[in-house]
Amino acid sequence: MAQGLTIGNVADATGLTKGFISRVERDETSPSVATLVTLCQVLSLPIGALFEPPLHEVIELASAPLINFGGVGLVERMLTPRSESRVQVLRSQLEPFANGGDDYYTISCDVEVVHVLEGAITMRFPNGEVDLRTGDSMTVPGREPHTWVNRSNDPAEVIWMIVPASWSGSSGHRSRPSSTTGGPGATRGRS
Repeated sequence: MAQGLTIGNVADATGLTKGFISRVERDETSPSVATLVTLCQVLSLPIGALFEPPLHEVIELASAPLINFGGVGLVERMLTPRSESRVQVLRSQLEPFANGGDDYYTISCDVEVVHVLEGAITMRFPNGEVDLRTGDSMTVPGREPHTWVNRSNDPAEVIWMIVPASWSGSSGHRSRPSSTTGGPGATRGRS
């Protein structure tokens, strides 16, 4: 399609039948390596292009992989493909009193964004806290020690965006500083 070729054009150029090309296109048959090479030559594609991830990939929520960043009382799903290193998006369903742990943690990234879809959470930092409610978003600089808690009797649902993805070019995605257990400071939040 990108080159304006029909199945007939590709069939004529490769010597394969239109029916065979159609079945390959619909993933109903597996061509031989020699046939793949021929198709790539006709389509002016490097053979390696067949093994690259698609430009557009849909992740259905129901089948999104479960992931655990170490929190308690939550179900987290990764909404971006593992092959996407530029951003990592997680959707967390938080039970009442769910939390990210008592100790502060850091994420190896440039920036983390949290968006509350439903309910409320409190972001905790060594120098204070920020309350977030339905519709609120917050940007956290990468590697800043923090944690979170759902202090409510109601569940919450949150989207986390990590830029770049925590595994891209780093040795780990989440760590807990051993000496950071809290600190003084004024409460930062909404009144």
